[in-house]
Amino acid sequence: MNDLAELKSVVEQQSAIVAQLMAQIRRRIIGQATLLERMLIGVLTGGHILLEGVPGLAKTLAVKTLAESLDLSFRRVQFTPDLLPADLIGTMVYDRRTGDFVARKGPIFANIILADEINRAPAKVQSALLEAMQERQVTIGDSSYILPEPFLVLATQNPIEQEGTYQLPEAQVDRFMLKVRVDYPARHEERKMMDLLLVQESASGEAAVAEAINVERVLSWQQLRQLRSTVNRIYVDERIRDYCLDLVMATRKPAEYKMKELAQFIRYGASPRASVYLVVASRTLAYLRSRAYVIPEDVKAICADVLRHRICLSYEAEAEQVTQDDIIKKLLERVPVP
Repeated sequence: MNDLAELKSVVEQQSAIVAQLMAQIRRRIIGQATLLERMLIGVLTGGHILLEGVPGLAKTLAVKTLAESLDLSFRRVQFTPDLLPADLIGTMVYDRRTGDFVARKGPIFANIILADEINRAPAKVQSALLEAMQERQVTIGDSSYILPEPFLVLATQNPIEQEGTYQLPEAQVDRFMLKVRVDYPARHEERKMMDLLLVQESASGEAAVAEAINVERVLSWQQLRQLRSTVNRIYVDERIRDYCLDLVMATRKPAEYKMKELAQFIRYGASPRASVYLVVASRTLAYLRSRAYVIPEDVKAICADVLRHRICLSYEAEAEQVTQDDIIKKLLERVPVP
């Protein structure tokens, strides 16, 4: 009990640092609370995040602003159909002075990578990214090179344009800790955004862009490691762990959880990574909400982001327009809560 009280005190102290980071990001980003919270979960855990939303919802700007608020290196890679693996990870080049081939490292050698419109790149590029995301290393020529620590991929994709896009391999999608659906801002948030940009335009005399708003670096890698260490200490009760496992198992064997009607809609259930990530993400969410322990509401809040890209739908589901989110909603209603 004393350890939990001590941990609670540490969490409350560190919440001020997190608040400073969020305040810097909110200098540019109006609204999108869920998006910003999920990005912080990725930063605090090292879990990669896939952001899906229509154009103009500040996905790219949010990632760029996050990187600028941290004392970490950042690179943006615009994925296109003609992108080659060498454009991402690097290649061997001939050095005429020495007569040897040397590795020229690509943009992936940075702490935070923005993979913009990731589903526009062909399979060979996705395969190169797969090694980086899972192994935290890349292979150039005959040698493997360790990526810098921390290493985080924040990828965006557009759900409405199909021309010139490729479906992401299931093995790669499973590497993403979260898949976050980004929605339109509320009316009052969009009005606030409009007013902010008009003020900027009036002050500068030029067309306003959000990037013109200065953002300060407020968190170093050493500080971030301290926050991560605290996150790893957040208490997760055995009953909460079992609850997370039940939610994942129900995607594989819904009949055992008295949801036989869902079996026809699920071709493959969530992988074992889902169980681990559900606990880790719930733990981090509890930390961001200034708690030293996880409650069932944390699991429910993050469950869809962890599971939606790991449930493979059947043809029956597509025919009846049943989505992954529909299935997850039913799971949360029917799986017993501790």
